Amino acid sequence: MNFRSLDHFLNTGAPAPKGPVAMIFAEDEVELASTIRHHAGLGFAQVLVLMPEVFDLPEEAVEHCTRITCDTRAEGALQGAVNAMIDAAPGRWFYYCYNAEYLFYPFCETRSVGEMLTFHAEERRDAMLTYVIDLYAGDLATVPDAVSREGAYLDRTGYYALSRPGHGKDRQLDFYGGLRWRFEEHIPKEKRKIDRIALFRAKPGLHLLEGHVFDDEEYNTYACPWHHNLTAAICSFRTAKALRRNPGSRFDIRSFKWHNSAPFEWHSRQLLDLGLMEPGQWF
Repeated sequence: MNFRSLDHFLNTGAPAPKGPVAMIFAEDEVELASTIRHHAGLGFAQVLVLMPEVFDLPEEAVEHCTRITCDTRAEGALQGAVNAMIDAAPGRWFYYCYNAEYLFYPFCETRSVGEMLTFHAEERRDAMLTYVIDLYAGDLATVPDAVSREGAYLDRTGYYALSRPGHGKDRQLDFYGGLRWRFEEHIPKEKRKIDRIALFRAKPGLHLLEGHVFDDEEYNTYACPWHHNLTAAICSFRTAKALRRNPGSRFDIRSFKWHNSAPFEWHSRQLLDLGLMEPGQWF
């Protein structure tokens, strides 16, 4: 189904009361079909694709999603759309990402996202920390836009966390690593973090803020006070794309590969083994 705006969707086709909803914000048409298919395969009850009218929705993805016309490149577009969905469907679990980004969580090959969120909710958690793990092509000479699912690499090491300054920041950290760390001279300081609260349960009065955090500080925590909780990873070509499109970085960077690069296996086990997500008490 197609909707001419988010308001049109909310007024005529608001999501059903059960099952998590994925919101994919298309900044361009790169790997849009694979992004939609990946998230539909995880078991989301509904996959919403917000995209400008001039973009084409790939034919093979039409049956897996609902298209909503939206100027995704306008300032504040993502925040505004997410907050509108929160207001419209309190109690519902939501996830958001951009095209050419892929959600992985522990055991996602055999367990649905609904099963995972049910367990997370039983641990009295209303949000989940996700780490944005940069993916990139191994050979920029043959793949100049740095996007190659078949030849994708990720960094095995180089990730770290710093205490988040400010009052009320218990169990909150700022996480860094990947291309944003290795090529930080090309990344604005406010864009270098790789943590994102991308999975959350809507409630009245909740708002997504800049920096992929919420105005409820408990939503921004990585775990509850008594033990470790589940975390997830969003494997993303977004930073690699941006560094290749920016003239200043495109000609400065000959390759994204380094001695700690490894082929991405497209499996949650690799991310667990590298410590890039946490199963918590879920086995």
